[in-house]
Amino acid sequence: MENVIRVSVSEAARLFGVSEKTIRQAIKNQELHYIVANGRYKINFVSLIEWSQQSTRRYNLLATQGLGQYVDQWKIHNKKYSPNIGLAINKSR
Repeated sequence: MENVIRVSVSEAARLFGVSEKTIRQAIKNQELHYIVANGRYKINFVSLIEWSQQSTRRYNLLATQGLGQYVDQWKIHNKKYSPNIGLAINKSR
């Protein structure tokens, strides 16, 4: 059985930096894959990512108001723990 991540309309809106109305409109236009559980939409996270990349506006909102705004904070600044292969090669010399 495949593990599928599903999020609510409000979670999707918050994660992708758009309004709940925008998410509901995408559901109405069948642009997102979802199920209904206990009377609530549960949206497939992969379909949300694909949908967010189809429009420059949505892509920019993701980067500025959604999850993308935190990416710089997640970067590893301590070179000792950096996953950069180039740094690991230089250490071994």
